[in-house]
Amino acid sequence: MEIGGGFFGTIISALVVGLIIGALGRLIVPGKQDMPIWLTIVIGIIAALLGTAIMASFTTSFWLTLIVQVVLAAIGVYLISAIRGGRRGHSPA
Repeated sequence: MEIGGGFFGTIISALVVGLIIGALGRLIVPGKQDMPIWLTIVIGIIAALLGTAIMASFTTSFWLTLIVQVVLAAIGVYLISAIRGGRRGHSPA
């Protein structure tokens, strides 16, 4: 059995990449984002897939693709934080 290969390797890789991309996206968004780690991973995975799909027709540059992925993750974190914050009904002190 091959360690890190096949289906489970792909899943683990997606989770790790999602966590990294999502965490970088959270670093860009100012303020505290009240969201669980699983949501950060989901946002990161979606941003990584969308960023790769968008940049595939423009360039093969790893760094440019990474920048687009992180920006998409930041947009996702911002939107989800705004939705979750508004839904909880926190009022400013």
